[in-house]
Amino acid sequence: MTKQTKHDNAEKIERSTDDKQGGFLKRKAYEKELKKLHVELVKLQEWVRHKGGKVCIVFEGRDGAGKGGTIKAITDRVSPRTFRVVALPAPTERELSQLYIQRYMPHLPAAGEIVIFDRSWYNRAGVERVMGFCTEDQVKKFLDAAPGVEKAMVESGIILLKYWLEVSPEEQTRRLEARVDDGRKIWKLSKMDLKSYSRWDDYTEARDEMFRATDTAWAPWYIARSDDKKRARLNIISHLLSKIPYEEVPREKVKLPKRNVKNPKLTHDLQFRMISEKF
Repeated sequence: MTKQTKHDNAEKIERSTDDKQGGFLKRKAYEKELKKLHVELVKLQEWVRHKGGKVCIVFEGRDGAGKGGTIKAITDRVSPRTFRVVALPAPTERELSQLYIQRYMPHLPAAGEIVIFDRSWYNRAGVERVMGFCTEDQVKKFLDAAPGVEKAMVESGIILLKYWLEVSPEEQTRRLEARVDDGRKIWKLSKMDLKSYSRWDDYTEARDEMFRATDTAWAPWYIARSDDKKRARLNIISHLLSKIPYEEVPREKVKLPKRNVKNPKLTHDLQFRMISEKF
């Protein structure tokens, strides 16, 4: 597949998604388009391995914006050895004494890797600033330094993509409320989420200043509307594929070899502990 054909396919998928009208995208349509994009993500994976490429994808956004679901959609059908997700916990005492961005550096991609940051060094410009975990002077120094650090990353051969998922206040409220009584999602609703929920305008102001300082020619920000999570996932995957100059890597046709399977009776003397079959 040529570079132009690949980009045309990605754009076609994006257009087919945008053409749908009347509410949220239906699951059947979503899964149909996602399957096509998963095929392209596997091609990207093989190209990165073959060429020794380095890709870094940053996802930022408010609580409940859909970062986790988007990352899961991206990584669902690829190898975790190539697609590595980084979601760092709160910094340790030692890390607090380091140069701020230092703890993120070891996680940047080496040759043949795609690293996805579920929140990143931009915590300093967002949650840390809004929640008072750092000083305004520290924020200013970070915003001044970030473009230079990212330029060094890009000049080293890293393809850097930065996405902000934009959710409306109404949809954020709906999603956070849905977590309260759902045993599968309650872990997503931390005390910090509850505290930050009331600071919508503070987050908006912090976001805008972050964009003004760090939206550069070499590392621009890309914004995805995420009220419809399915549409957002398809649009983001389609977009990131269009921003990476991957090509399909030739592969030999796979054929399973012959094998011999021993007679199960030969293991009759072993005492297997079989689990109970409740379903």
